[in-house]
Amino acid sequence: MATTISKPETLFGKRIRRQEDPRLITGTAVYLDDIKMPGMHHACIVRSPHAAAKIRAIDTAAAAGRPGVVAVFTAKDTGHLGAVPCAASLPGLRVPRHDLLARDRVYYVGHPVAVVVATDRYLARDAAEMVEVDYEPLPAVADPEKALAEGAPAVHPEWPGNVAFTFHQEGGNIEQAFSEAEVVVKQRITSQRLIPTALETRGVVADWRPGENSVTLFSSTQIPHLMRTLVAGILGMPENRLRVVTPEVGGGFGSKLNVYAEEALMAFISMRIQKPVKWVESRRENFTCTIHGRGHVDYFELAARRDGVMLGLKLKLIQDLGAYHQLLTPAIPTLSVLMMPGLYKFQNVSADIVGVFTNCVPTDAYRGAGRPEATHGIERMVDILAAELAMDPVEIRLKNFVGNDEFPYTTPTGLSYDSGNYAAPLRKALEQVDYPALRREQAQAREEGRLMGIGVSTYGEICAIGPSPSMPAGGWESATVKIEPTGKVTVLTGASPHGQGEETTFAQVVADELGVPMDDVLVVHGDTSVVQYGIGTFGSRGTAVGGAALFYALQDLKAKVKKFGAMLLDAPAVILSGGSCVDERTGKSVSFAEVAAAAYHAKRLPPATEPGLVSTHFWEPPNFTFPFGAHVVVSEVDRETGDIRIRRYVAVDDCGKIINPLLVDGQVHGGVAQGLGQALWEQAVYDENGQLITGELTDYALPKAHLMPWIESSHTETPSPVNPLGVKGVGEAGTIGCSPAVVNSVVDALSPLGVRHLDMPLTPEKIWKAIQGGQA
Repeated sequence: MATTISKPETLFGKRIRRQEDPRLITGTAVYLDDIKMPGMHHACIVRSPHAAAKIRAIDTAAAAGRPGVVAVFTAKDTGHLGAVPCAASLPGLRVPRHDLLARDRVYYVGHPVAVVVATDRYLARDAAEMVEVDYEPLPAVADPEKALAEGAPAVHPEWPGNVAFTFHQEGGNIEQAFSEAEVVVKQRITSQRLIPTALETRGVVADWRPGENSVTLFSSTQIPHLMRTLVAGILGMPENRLRVVTPEVGGGFGSKLNVYAEEALMAFISMRIQKPVKWVESRRENFTCTIHGRGHVDYFELAARRDGVMLGLKLKLIQDLGAYHQLLTPAIPTLSVLMMPGLYKFQNVSADIVGVFTNCVPTDAYRGAGRPEATHGIERMVDILAAELAMDPVEIRLKNFVGNDEFPYTTPTGLSYDSGNYAAPLRKALEQVDYPALRREQAQAREEGRLMGIGVSTYGEICAIGPSPSMPAGGWESATVKIEPTGKVTVLTGASPHGQGEETTFAQVVADELGVPMDDVLVVHGDTSVVQYGIGTFGSRGTAVGGAALFYALQDLKAKVKKFGAMLLDAPAVILSGGSCVDERTGKSVSFAEVAAAAYHAKRLPPATEPGLVSTHFWEPPNFTFPFGAHVVVSEVDRETGDIRIRRYVAVDDCGKIINPLLVDGQVHGGVAQGLGQALWEQAVYDENGQLITGELTDYALPKAHLMPWIESSHTETPSPVNPLGVKGVGEAGTIGCSPAVVNSVVDALSPLGVRHLDMPLTPEKIWKAIQGGQA
């Protein structure tokens, strides 16, 4: 008679606190600047104060003679090294060579010119002020539309006109769609430059080890393995002689999805002075030299019928690239084009991108990376169309959604949406706020002269970045699972989590699959000498791609565990339950520790089975995943001051199957905070000379805790067929859904005054002026 085996409780779907949090909140975690080594030296970088200038001469003598200074380097010392890499590729793309240190020209404020190395960081900084650079200032241009104008200063003399690339994409028959349209709405929409402002600025420690002829590079990065490959290429050294270690990362948001000049510079310096060297970015450097996000000027045209059915969309996208290309700079606006249809089923699109050089720091991936711009554009256009047709913005969305029975759905930009029920999160959000009652309240408020607005946005995003053919450096991910000789489990993931919580969610998956306690699972990442090659963490791919690699590695490992368990129990087959192998016929079992000991002692082996319990899997996703959701914002605007009060913020997101709802809520809340920052406060402002006016936290307005509304977060679940976990990704969802919901709400509040559109950020001054104009 078979014995009934009780199954342990499943952890998938449970709200479990993050395993990594205790070390973070007790101050025992190790960040880059916590690293100290015997004989460590410190570097300070001399940077250009001009946005455009020729370098006539550099005099380092005074700096080199300062106490504690051991070396000063300029382009004469580093000219033999490779340039900062750009991995993106587009037809006709112009890629300026960006050396580690400027040779004869600088083309943005903050451009590295020299490096001073001293025994103390303050001595290095004092000496850096003694480096004399003779500049010949040149005209600069900081606005992308002005950079395209005839006669504008050339950022790079070899390319007058400042066009780095043009890109065209279309689908369907756009001309027919517009010829058949009964109404066409047009709008210029900007998505302003943003400064990522990670709590921890960038930093590098390089340690040359002459006995091993190798360099260990500590970097606060999102892509340790890719950094190793690319920095080794810059230095011209064998990749296996470079080790990259990522300590705790205090925020990245895409700004650390890059290889900057400083990583290679510090490795070069350490090799030259034969000592470890550290460089940590100041906040001013962070604002002027680390990539910015967004930087769009978009011209939209939306064609529709009078009944609200959308027929086609045209887009001219002007992308402010900055002065040169970082790793993915030219690729980011192409993501906006891919997602320009949003959740809607019209099949006719046409998009033209113009990538423009300006005398500013480069733009690149920042939380959402092209998708917030696309969603903001289409969601604003839908509201503008609804206003033109005097239709409810909810009605027009429901009328145009892709149907539940149309998946997988091929978009006019060539994507294949994996699964969806787009009406579900919208209906849930509307039910949560009692939408009909809100509209009645709004009508009463307007009678009283109050400016109350209701804003809706529905978004879709491209995640699980991505299948390798679409990526410059591979889109797969890797995982190794080891059951140690004592039965404990170690996971080595090629992803590089830095706040996403995979140390917890991956442990949940392992615990469920192997039947072991979560506390027996250790997740290791971020060390290229320990972890097999991986791609990294960005584009909401950590769990959707890295978690899938882990799942498949676990399946291989489970099969091997069962072989050893069956051998030890002399059974034809066993099951895994409660951390043991169990013979269902007899109820006899052997623990994981016993199985592991047998596998490593190898006194006896199952047929055709190797010793040990280790499995590595590299998983290539067949498609992206496409999360979606709906956000609703209720706002009220003060007529006298232009202040905006967010009365309610409701977010209903569908990220597929949810491993840990607590962590998903945290990701959404953080994303919404950054979306609110863009919608209401944040903007990187350059003057006409290319000087960053908002170069300090005193001038760059970040959202603060007391400004945040209560975020009412809930979910629907539509599993993805792309990966075995059914997950889609959620790290960027809040940012993508937020800004159009806020702007739609505020424009709705001001619509009785004739306001049709407002660009972000919606500062009190801008709102006050709109109110005064409307009242006039």
